[in-house]
Amino acid sequence: MLTIFSDEHYMKEAYKQALYAKEEGEIPIGAVVVCNNKIVAKAYNQTEKLNDVTAHAEILAITAASNNLGNKYLKECTLYVTVEPCVMCAGATYWAQLKRLVFATTDPKRGYRRFGNGLIHPKTELATGILAQECANLMTDFFLNKRI
Repeated sequence: MLTIFSDEHYMKEAYKQALYAKEEGEIPIGAVVVCNNKIVAKAYNQTEKLNDVTAHAEILAITAASNNLGNKYLKECTLYVTVEPCVMCAGATYWAQLKRLVFATTDPKRGYRRFGNGLIHPKTELATGILAQECANLMTDFFLNKRI
């Protein structure tokens, strides 16, 4: 059931961010950080726009949330991201000490779980599969269109 405070609701907000990335020619990954049922940060991949290989949606969202909340630790926050984080982004979630990490679809080639689950903080709760098909389709379509 979709409510304003559901994982599906927040993942739809992350999906909207991924669509912004796609519109700008970026890999379509979006992220939002939620704290106390309020979105405190939104971001999408901007590696091309910012000419910065670290400008992944997760990194930008974590930075914005930390700035917004005035704390480098996000112990009461949930990060929603449309694709499984890479190793770099998983490391950032570790250091931010997120309460929860929710991602939609897996990334078998570059996702952090390829290297083991120890890359996220041991207290971070993990949930996956919310809007998985929609987010996977967005990625597949993006890369198919890149090859045309």
